Amino acid sequence: MNAASQSTVFGRRKEPHTVIIARGNEIRHFTIRPWVAAFCGSALAAIAIGYLLATSYLVLRDDLIGATTARQARMQQAYEDRISALRAQVDRITSRQLLDQQLMETKVGELLERQSQLSLRHGRLAPILERAGSDVGTTPAAGAAASAKPDQRADATDAQQQAYSVASVGALGTGDIKPFSLWSTRSDPAPSDTAADRADKLFVSINESLEAIESQQLTRITALADNAYRNADAISQALESAGLPVDSDFGRSDAGGPLIPLDSSMVFDSKVRELDEALDALDRLKTEARRLPLANPAPGRSVTSPFGVRTDPLLGTAALHSGMDFRAPTGMPAKVTAPGVVVKAGWNGGYGRMVEVDHGNGFATRYGHLSKISVTVGTKLNAGDVIGKTGSSGRSTGPHLHYEIRHNGEAIDPLRFLRVGKKVAQYL
Repeated sequence: MNAASQSTVFGRRKEPHTVIIARGNEIRHFTIRPWVAAFCGSALAAIAIGYLLATSYLVLRDDLIGATTARQARMQQAYEDRISALRAQVDRITSRQLLDQQLMETKVGELLERQSQLSLRHGRLAPILERAGSDVGTTPAAGAAASAKPDQRADATDAQQQAYSVASVGALGTGDIKPFSLWSTRSDPAPSDTAADRADKLFVSINESLEAIESQQLTRITALADNAYRNADAISQALESAGLPVDSDFGRSDAGGPLIPLDSSMVFDSKVRELDEALDALDRLKTEARRLPLANPAPGRSVTSPFGVRTDPLLGTAALHSGMDFRAPTGMPAKVTAPGVVVKAGWNGGYGRMVEVDHGNGFATRYGHLSKISVTVGTKLNAGDVIGKTGSSGRSTGPHLHYEIRHNGEAIDPLRFLRVGKKVAQYL
């Protein structure tokens, strides 16, 4: 054994361990060094510890797996319960939105139907109002109705836009629901309620606008009908006060029968028919009044001799003057006072050059002392047409226009017609 292989412990030598193996004549020996012994001991200890750990894991593995599985099952159940609750909440919200959508679509349908009715009414009213505007004119009542409530009129102008906005809202489906957090702990229905409130307010606003439009239409129709009846009454009273013929059926109220209340949808048609009847009555009276010689044959000219008994200008004795004399210079146009047909045109004794026009219903006018005649017998004339020029022909002391009105051949005071003409001129 070399001295270098020997170890010294506290200054003393210690011989290394030697293992001797003898087999027959063969003898073998091994020297076991300390580090080899330590290594082998460590290896054996590691193997023993590993074996113990593996045995413990195998024994405890089933318990660990069972506990983990149970914990995962509890977590899954909790998640499923939460998901079910949220699904039920989503279903409730969806059902509510579907109901709100159906209600909104119903309201939108009603609004669009009313809007279409208003459009149809406007189409029907356009020609009637145009006719009424030309026949009746703008009345204070109609002007007030048109200018009253500017806020309602402004709302009425926005009614269509609001209706289309509501229609677009009502057309939304359930797929347009806004997403929300699936894991939120509580729901917030306030936005939906706010939207529903806004929609209700919008529907109320549109309904008020449409009602304002309908009210304006009915108010204007009623005002025009009342004004038409008022004008017709004024014309009728003026003609009756002068003893002139009037439609005998106008103003009669002989009627009766049971009281049957009108449906709201029939009010508009009833008012339109009433306006039509009023305009027809006014047109009839206007037509009858325009056929009568109510105009002044020499407007702005003074009367030199009225109708009735007077002193004859040539003989100086009392005589009947069958017409009115208007001061007029020679050559002034003489105009007919109503539409008619010329029945006489030429020299007629004391009338000189004279034109007689038949206006129908037994009425005729004569224009005497003309210096020139511009029409012939059979000529059809309109009111205001020139029939000749004034002068001093025939039995006359100077240039003037002799104007007569006759009914069934009998002379009538023209002043009655001129007064009626002034009264009804604003209505004709």
